[in-house]
Amino acid sequence: MIDLYYWPTPNGHKITLFLEEAGLPYTIKPVNIGKGDQFKPDYLAISPNNKMPAMVDHNPADGGAPISVFESGAILTYLAVKTGKFAPADLRGRVACLEWLFWQMGGLGPMTGQHGHFSVYAPEKIPYAMERYRKESERLLDVLDRRLAGRAFITGDDYTIADMACYPWISPYDKAPLDLAPFAEVRRWREAIAARPATARAYARDAEVNPKSSAPMGADEKKILFGQGARKG
Repeated sequence: MIDLYYWPTPNGHKITLFLEEAGLPYTIKPVNIGKGDQFKPDYLAISPNNKMPAMVDHNPADGGAPISVFESGAILTYLAVKTGKFAPADLRGRVACLEWLFWQMGGLGPMTGQHGHFSVYAPEKIPYAMERYRKESERLLDVLDRRLAGRAFITGDDYTIADMACYPWISPYDKAPLDLAPFAEVRRWREAIAARPATARAYARDAEVNPKSSAPMGADEKKILFGQGARKG
Protein backbone atom coordinates (compact mmCIF):
# COMPACT_ATOMS: atom_id res chain seq x y z
CA MET A 1 0.00 0.00 0.00
CA ILE A 2 1.14 3.53 -0.79
CA ASP A 3 0.42 6.55 1.40
CA LEU A 4 0.29 9.70 -0.72
CA TYR A 5 0.70 12.96 1.17
CA TYR A 6 -1.29 15.21 -1.10
CA TRP A 7 -3.05 18.49 -1.66
CA PRO A 8 -4.73 19.37 -4.97
CA THR A 9 -1.97 21.35 -6.66
CA PRO A 10 -0.26 20.76 -10.01
CA ASN A 11 2.54 18.82 -8.32
CA GLY A 12 0.02 16.75 -6.39
CA HIS A 13 -1.87 15.97 -9.59
CA LYS A 14 1.26 14.45 -11.15
CA ILE A 15 1.21 11.62 -8.65
CA THR A 16 -2.51 10.87 -8.72
CA LEU A 17 -2.24 10.77 -12.52
CA PHE A 18 0.33 7.98 -12.23
CA LEU A 19 -1.40 6.05 -9.47
CA GLU A 20 -4.74 6.09 -11.26
CA GLU A 21 -3.19 5.03 -14.56
CA ALA A 22 -1.21 2.22 -12.94
CA GLY A 23 -4.08 1.02 -10.77
CA LEU A 24 -1.89 0.98 -7.67
CA PRO A 25 -3.75 0.95 -4.36
CA TYR A 26 -3.09 4.12 -2.40
CA THR A 27 -4.38 6.12 0.51
CA ILE A 28 -4.43 9.89 0.44
CA LYS A 29 -3.09 11.64 3.51
CA PRO A 30 -4.23 15.26 3.11
CA VAL A 31 -1.59 17.94 3.68
CA ASN A 32 -3.46 21.22 3.99
CA ILE A 33 -0.80 23.62 2.85
CA GLY A 34 -3.02 26.63 3.61
CA LYS A 35 -3.07 25.65 7.28
CA GLY A 36 0.61 24.79 7.52
CA ASP A 37 0.42 20.98 7.67
CA GLN A 38 3.62 20.86 5.61
CA PHE A 39 5.59 22.26 8.57
CA LYS A 40 4.54 19.61 11.09
CA PRO A 41 7.42 17.46 12.38
CA ASP A 42 5.91 14.17 11.21
CA TYR A 43 5.59 15.52 7.68
CA LEU A 44 9.08 17.05 7.69
CA ALA A 45 10.42 13.61 8.56
CA ILE A 46 9.48 12.43 5.06
CA SER A 47 9.55 15.75 3.19
CA PRO A 48 12.35 17.91 4.65
CA ASN A 49 11.78 20.71 2.12
CA ASN A 50 8.27 21.21 3.58
CA LYS A 51 6.72 20.91 0.15
CA MET A 52 4.03 18.64 -1.17
CA PRO A 53 3.64 15.87 -2.38
CA ALA A 54 5.48 13.10 -0.60
CA MET A 55 4.91 9.37 -0.52
CA VAL A 56 5.55 6.33 1.65
CA ASP A 57 5.68 2.92 -0.01
CA HIS A 58 4.91 0.24 2.56
CA ASN A 59 5.72 -2.55 0.14
CA PRO A 60 9.03 -1.67 -1.55
CA ALA A 61 10.54 -4.02 -4.10
CA ASP A 62 13.42 -5.01 -1.82
CA GLY A 63 11.02 -6.30 0.83
CA GLY A 64 12.53 -4.06 3.47
CA ALA A 65 11.23 -1.26 5.62
CA PRO A 66 8.86 1.35 4.13
CA ILE A 67 10.50 3.89 1.83
CA SER A 68 9.59 7.57 1.84
CA VAL A 69 10.09 9.71 -1.25
CA PHE A 70 9.77 13.47 -1.63
CA GLU A 71 9.86 15.68 -4.76
CA SER A 72 7.29 14.93 -7.42
CA GLY A 73 9.85 14.05 -10.11
CA ALA A 74 11.58 11.60 -7.80
CA ILE A 75 8.22 10.06 -6.88
CA LEU A 76 7.27 9.59 -10.53
CA THR A 77 10.64 8.00 -11.28
CA TYR A 78 10.35 5.70 -8.27
CA LEU A 79 6.86 4.59 -9.26
CA ALA A 80 7.91 3.97 -12.87
CA VAL A 81 10.75 1.73 -11.67
CA LYS A 82 8.52 -0.01 -9.13
CA THR A 83 5.80 -0.86 -11.65
CA GLY A 84 7.77 -1.08 -14.89
CA LYS A 85 5.19 1.27 -16.41
CA PHE A 86 5.10 4.69 -18.05
CA ALA A 87 8.81 4.95 -18.79
CA PRO A 88 10.46 3.67 -21.97
CA ALA A 89 12.41 0.43 -21.64
CA ASP A 90 14.98 1.29 -24.31
CA LEU A 91 17.99 3.43 -23.49
CA ARG A 92 17.28 6.33 -25.85
CA GLY A 93 13.63 6.52 -24.94
CA ARG A 94 14.47 6.44 -21.25
CA VAL A 95 16.98 9.27 -21.68
CA ALA A 96 14.40 11.39 -23.51
CA CYS A 97 11.81 10.71 -20.82
CA LEU A 98 14.18 11.83 -18.07
CA GLU A 99 15.27 14.88 -20.04
CA TRP A 100 11.70 16.12 -20.35
CA LEU A 101 10.86 15.21 -16.76
CA PHE A 102 13.81 17.33 -15.58
CA TRP A 103 12.82 20.05 -18.07
CA GLN A 104 9.44 20.29 -16.37
CA MET A 105 10.93 20.24 -12.88
CA GLY A 106 13.54 22.88 -13.66
CA GLY A 107 11.63 25.05 -16.12
CA LEU A 108 7.96 24.65 -16.92
CA GLY A 109 6.78 24.23 -13.33
CA PRO A 110 8.83 27.01 -11.74
CA MET A 111 8.18 29.50 -14.53
CA THR A 112 4.42 28.99 -14.80
CA GLY A 113 4.35 28.93 -11.00
CA GLN A 114 6.00 32.34 -10.84
CA HIS A 115 3.67 33.59 -13.55
CA GLY A 116 0.75 32.57 -11.36
CA HIS A 117 2.29 34.03 -8.22
CA PHE A 118 2.95 37.49 -9.61
CA SER A 119 -0.28 37.62 -11.62
CA VAL A 120 -2.65 36.23 -8.97
CA TYR A 121 -1.19 36.12 -5.47
CA ALA A 122 1.37 38.91 -5.14
CA PRO A 123 0.20 41.75 -2.86
CA GLU A 124 1.22 44.30 -5.46
CA LYS A 125 1.27 44.13 -9.23
CA ILE A 126 4.81 44.33 -10.58
CA PRO A 127 4.56 44.71 -14.36
CA TYR A 128 8.15 43.64 -15.01
CA ALA A 129 7.74 40.39 -13.06
CA MET A 130 4.35 39.64 -14.61
CA GLU A 131 5.68 40.18 -18.11
CA ARG A 132 8.92 38.34 -17.44
CA TYR A 133 7.28 35.12 -16.25
CA ARG A 134 4.46 35.23 -18.79
CA LYS A 135 6.95 35.49 -21.65
CA GLU A 136 9.18 32.74 -20.23
CA SER A 137 6.13 30.47 -19.75
CA GLU A 138 5.15 31.08 -23.36
CA ARG A 139 8.70 30.36 -24.52
CA LEU A 140 8.57 27.02 -22.73
CA LEU A 141 5.18 26.24 -24.25
CA ASP A 142 6.73 26.86 -27.64
CA VAL A 143 9.59 24.47 -26.81
CA LEU A 144 7.03 21.79 -25.87
CA ASP A 145 4.93 22.54 -28.95
CA ARG A 146 7.88 21.93 -31.24
CA ARG A 147 8.79 18.74 -29.38
CA LEU A 148 5.27 17.36 -29.82
CA ALA A 149 5.18 17.92 -33.58
CA GLY A 150 4.85 14.48 -35.17
CA ARG A 151 4.57 12.74 -31.79
CA ALA A 152 1.49 11.59 -29.90
CA PHE A 153 3.23 12.19 -26.59
CA ILE A 154 6.48 13.75 -25.44
CA THR A 155 8.66 10.68 -26.01
CA GLY A 156 6.71 9.27 -28.95
CA ASP A 157 3.71 6.96 -29.16
CA ASP A 158 3.55 6.07 -25.47
CA TYR A 159 2.24 8.08 -22.53
CA THR A 160 4.99 8.44 -19.89
CA ILE A 161 5.89 10.14 -16.65
CA ALA A 162 7.21 13.06 -18.73
CA ASP A 163 3.66 13.74 -19.93
CA MET A 164 2.25 13.30 -16.42
CA ALA A 165 4.73 15.83 -15.08
CA CYS A 166 4.05 18.46 -17.73
CA TYR A 167 0.28 18.18 -18.10
CA PRO A 168 -0.76 19.82 -14.80
CA TRP A 169 1.50 22.80 -15.44
CA ILE A 170 0.00 23.86 -18.77
CA SER A 171 -1.73 27.13 -17.82
CA PRO A 172 -2.72 25.98 -14.32
CA TYR A 173 -4.11 29.33 -13.10
CA ASP A 174 -7.69 30.12 -14.06
CA LYS A 175 -7.25 33.73 -12.96
CA ALA A 176 -4.13 34.16 -15.10
CA PRO A 177 -4.61 31.93 -18.14
CA LEU A 178 -1.82 31.63 -20.65
CA ASP A 179 -2.75 32.03 -24.30
CA LEU A 180 -2.53 28.55 -25.80
CA ALA A 181 -3.86 29.58 -29.22
CA PRO A 182 -0.40 29.66 -30.84
CA PHE A 183 0.46 26.17 -29.60
CA ALA A 184 -1.66 23.74 -31.58
CA GLU A 185 0.40 20.67 -30.70
CA VAL A 186 0.21 21.45 -26.99
CA ARG A 187 -3.54 21.90 -27.22
CA ARG A 188 -3.96 18.60 -29.10
CA TRP A 189 -1.75 16.74 -26.60
CA ARG A 190 -3.47 18.32 -23.62
CA GLU A 191 -6.92 17.35 -24.89
CA ALA A 192 -5.78 13.75 -25.44
CA ILE A 193 -4.57 13.48 -21.84
CA ALA A 194 -7.68 15.16 -20.46
CA ALA A 195 -9.81 12.55 -22.24
CA ARG A 196 -8.11 9.63 -20.47
CA PRO A 197 -10.37 8.04 -17.82
CA ALA A 198 -7.51 7.95 -15.31
CA THR A 199 -7.06 11.71 -15.68
CA ALA A 200 -10.69 12.28 -14.75
CA ARG A 201 -10.31 9.99 -11.74
CA ALA A 202 -7.12 11.75 -10.63
CA TYR A 203 -8.67 15.20 -10.76
CA ALA A 204 -11.83 13.99 -9.03
CA ARG A 205 -9.71 13.54 -5.90
CA ASP A 206 -9.56 17.35 -5.62
CA ALA A 207 -13.08 17.79 -4.33
CA GLU A 208 -12.71 14.84 -1.99
CA VAL A 209 -9.66 16.35 -0.32
CA ASN A 210 -10.46 20.07 -0.50
CA PRO A 211 -14.09 20.91 -1.29
CA LYS A 212 -13.19 24.62 -1.09
CA SER A 213 -10.38 24.42 -3.64
CA SER A 214 -11.98 27.08 -5.85
CA ALA A 215 -12.36 29.59 -3.01
CA PRO A 216 -10.05 32.65 -2.96
CA MET A 217 -6.95 32.31 -0.81
CA GLY A 218 -7.17 34.23 2.44
CA ALA A 219 -4.49 36.48 3.96
CA ASP A 220 -3.50 33.90 6.57
CA GLU A 221 -3.08 31.23 3.90
CA LYS A 222 -0.91 33.54 1.81
CA LYS A 223 1.26 34.30 4.83
CA ILE A 224 1.79 30.59 5.47
CA LEU A 225 2.52 29.76 1.83
CA PHE A 226 4.56 32.78 0.78
CA GLY A 227 5.97 34.22 3.99
CA GLN A 228 8.51 31.58 4.96
CA GLY A 229 12.19 32.30 5.30
CA ALA A 230 15.18 30.62 6.86
CA ARG A 231 14.77 29.29 10.38
CA LYS A 232 16.58 31.29 13.03
CA GLY A 233 18.58 29.33 15.56
